[in-house]
Amino acid sequence: MYDIEPKWKEECGVYGVYSRTEDVSTLTYLGLYALQHRGQESAGIALTDGAWMDVTRGMGLVNEVFRHQLPHMEHEYIAIGHVRYSTTGSSLMCNTQPLLVNYADGRIALAHNGNLTNAAAIRHKLEQQGTIFQTSIDSEVFVNLIARSHAETIEQKIIESLKQIKGAYCLTIMTEEKLIGARDPQGFRPLCLGRTKEGSWVLSSESCGLDVVDAEFVRDIKPGEMVVIDDDGVKSYMFATGEKMASCIFEYIYFARPDSVIDGQSVHAARFMMGRMLARESGFKGDIVISVPDSGTTAATGFAYESGIPFVEGLIKNRYIGRTFIQPTQKMRDLSVKLKLNPIASVVKGKDVIMVDDSIVRGTTSGKIVKMLRNAGAKSVKMCVSSPPIGYPCFYGIDTSVRKELIAATKSVEEIREFIGADGLYFLSLEGLKKCVSAVDPEQMCYACFNSAYPIEEGEKPAGDSKYVFEQRKR
Repeated sequence: MYDIEPKWKEECGVYGVYSRTEDVSTLTYLGLYALQHRGQESAGIALTDGAWMDVTRGMGLVNEVFRHQLPHMEHEYIAIGHVRYSTTGSSLMCNTQPLLVNYADGRIALAHNGNLTNAAAIRHKLEQQGTIFQTSIDSEVFVNLIARSHAETIEQKIIESLKQIKGAYCLTIMTEEKLIGARDPQGFRPLCLGRTKEGSWVLSSESCGLDVVDAEFVRDIKPGEMVVIDDDGVKSYMFATGEKMASCIFEYIYFARPDSVIDGQSVHAARFMMGRMLARESGFKGDIVISVPDSGTTAATGFAYESGIPFVEGLIKNRYIGRTFIQPTQKMRDLSVKLKLNPIASVVKGKDVIMVDDSIVRGTTSGKIVKMLRNAGAKSVKMCVSSPPIGYPCFYGIDTSVRKELIAATKSVEEIREFIGADGLYFLSLEGLKKCVSAVDPEQMCYACFNSAYPIEEGEKPAGDSKYVFEQRKR
């Protein structure tokens, strides 16, 4: 399988519902549909009726995994769900989530979004103590730590485990009696709480997952906070305080859905402002503004609004191709972008085109799109990018290339422009980007992929860049 769009990949999406009155399986299914953009490799839902617990998981999109029927129990009242893009471990059935385990005090199911920077060290220690791992994902570290804890309550067991973990995580956890959500001390990944009109409690990676089930947004889960939901309502436990918040800036640039609100910041408003800032900073002039759909569209409309240059639909996206496509020959690989995007010749012919996209990772896709526009008759193509150059890998739940494959790590902006064949190229400045996410303190964001200022201690960085660390074992 070859990636059709060699961009950074979304991480994962987690969801959870606690309800004595509504169908928790259906609500979770709808929530995962809304979070599908966060992971397209696999999906799963775990349920409990208070006595039994079961999980249904599979490879593919949400509608593919549950095409025949939704998981069901007679008196189900708690559910958690997960959509996955693999950031640690291969895309295999054994690595799908939620994870469901039996341990001395009962059963527990867990869904995880993020990446743990000290998972390898913890896993090695547990293996030396005799622990058996069934997957090659870092998320399994959580359930083993919880199961081995000697603390009295499940809340204490989870907190004891979380205090041993470093890195990025948002969790939904289910016991036979409780729905639990947790967010890492830096707040790398988003997690929010909502409530339906029927009184059901909902946890979701993004607020768009609340909207789809008509749940009212209550609040964001705080960094370093665990919430426990049962028949008595919601209880909050702060298991980490004093840590510097470091939310991922790419949630606002690319990963989150535009209709979501994260930590008080509208994603759409941030992207629209990025486009306006691009127009101010670049000073590019042209006949039309187009986007690389869909992730560049909101910024492109902002660019058009600020510059007065009309926004038009210059590229059509094939929405039925999915995320990957079998490409057995070099010719098929060369045609991969055309399978997903196609220019409208009547729109771009004879025009000076300004094309807006959210990022450039390796540059290969951008180069193919520029070439397609020229072949369609574009007079010139200038490219604007609504983020600074990506020069460093991410260790917190995004599948990035090793640094040598990031084009900005080895080439200047002018060299990148020559590589993609554009007549002009402009990246949004870091200072400009900070101004666009105005509802969040810029000192509480992570910009490590741009400036290598990783918000973790030096000794906590994972060894190497491979997401297959638990599969490359000595035999």
